[in-house]
Amino acid sequence: MKKLVSILTSLILVAGIVSGCGKQENKNTSEVNKPKEITLKTVSMFGGTDPNAKTYQALNKAFTSANPYVTIEDDSTTSNNEWKTKIAADFAVGNEPDVLFFFTDAQADDVLKANKFVTVDEIRKEYPDYGKDIKADALKGVTASDGKVYALPLTGYYEGLFCNKDLFDKYSLELPTTWDNLMKAVKVFNDNGIIPISVSLNEVPHYWIEHLILSQGGVKDHSLNPKDPNALPDSWVKGLEYFKTLRDAGAFPKDTDVIKDADAGNLFKSKKAAMQLDGSWFANGVEDKDNTTIVAFPTVPGGAKDPTDIIAGFSSGFYITKKAWDDPDKRKAAVDFVMTHTNKDSIAIYWSGAGTPAAECETPKGLPKLMEDGAKMAAAAKGLDAATDSRLKPEAFGTLLRSISDISMGKLTAQEAVKNMVTINAK
Repeated sequence: MKKLVSILTSLILVAGIVSGCGKQENKNTSEVNKPKEITLKTVSMFGGTDPNAKTYQALNKAFTSANPYVTIEDDSTTSNNEWKTKIAADFAVGNEPDVLFFFTDAQADDVLKANKFVTVDEIRKEYPDYGKDIKADALKGVTASDGKVYALPLTGYYEGLFCNKDLFDKYSLELPTTWDNLMKAVKVFNDNGIIPISVSLNEVPHYWIEHLILSQGGVKDHSLNPKDPNALPDSWVKGLEYFKTLRDAGAFPKDTDVIKDADAGNLFKSKKAAMQLDGSWFANGVEDKDNTTIVAFPTVPGGAKDPTDIIAGFSSGFYITKKAWDDPDKRKAAVDFVMTHTNKDSIAIYWSGAGTPAAECETPKGLPKLMEDGAKMAAAAKGLDAATDSRLKPEAFGTLLRSISDISMGKLTAQEAVKNMVTINAK
C-alpha cells in the first residue's frame, strides 16, 4: 500500500510540474491559438528494467495531456551496446529522433560526428530559460569532446559495490571494504549455495573493468586514455587479471557468460546473490533498501587506490536535434518537452536520493538506509574519476568488453586484451 501511495503521489506531482511547463511562454515566440498537430519522435535509455522508466513515461503522459496537439512516438530501451550502435546508425542515415536522451561522454562521439545536435547556447538565444535549473558544474560535466554543451543532464552518478547486508550478517561476514573481506565473503557464500557476485560478463562487465583498473592503478592511472600499443599501462593489465582470479574463486554466476544484465540484477534483488557492482541508478530498483548497502570498491593487494576513491560524474542528458529545431512546428514542442523533464521538480523525482541531482534539490526526508549510505560514500570520497568508457573510443572499449569472458576463463591474457584495445584506441 505504501508503494502504491508513493506512486500516486509522484504522478500527482508530475501532473503539476507539467502543467506549469505547459503554461510557459516565450516572449520571442508568438502564441498560436490552434497549434498544428505534430508527432514528436523521442528516444531514451529509460526502458526495460530501468528504475526511472516509470517516471519518464509518466512525465511524457502528463506533457501530452498539457499539450494535446503533440503525440509522442517514443522508442526507449535498455542502453546496451546493440542500442548504442543502432543510435549511431540512425544518425548516420538521417533517421535521428527529435529528442534524444543519450550519453554525453566518449560514447556519444560517433553520434556527434553526424553534426545533428543543437547546442544549449544556441537554444538559449531564443529560449533563455532553457535548462535554467541546471547547476553550472553539472553542465560542465556533460561538455562534449568538441568543448561544446549539447545536452541537459538529470542526475549524476556514483558507482559502488552493492551488498545484501542481511546475507553478510547471517554468515557473520564483514562488508567487503577490503580485498581480504571480499575474498572471504566469496568463499563463504559459495560454500553456502549463494552466488557471491552477480554480473553478466557477456553483456555488462563495464563496472568491473573500471573498478579493477581503479583499484590497481588509483585515480591517476584510471584516468589515462592509452594510445600507444608499445607502452601499455601496467596497472590496467594487472587490474584486469583479477577477472580470472575472481572467476577461479567462484565469485560469479555459473551462467555469467550468457545471462542478461537484467537477470543479473534480479539475482541480487531476490537475495540469490550477495553483491553487485553497479551505479547509483540501480538503487531505485532495489526493493529492500533497508537491508541493502553500498561500499566503495576495495583495493587489490598492492593497488594504488585510496580506499575511498570512487567512479562518479555526469554522463547523460537530453539532446534536441537539428531535425526538430529546424522544423517551425516542432521547435517549441521539443524545447517544452525537454524542459518538462529537466526542471528542478522533475529532476527531484528522477533523483529520489540516488546519485547526485543536476539541479538544486532538497534532500528527500526519510531516505532509506541504502540511499543514506550512498550519499555518505560519495561525500567521503577523496578521489573521483569518470567511467573508463567516458574517454576511450567506443570501438576500442567495445573490443575490451568482448574480451572479458575470455580473460576470466584464461582463454585470452589481459595483456593481449589491453593491447588490442589500445591499438584500436590509437587509430
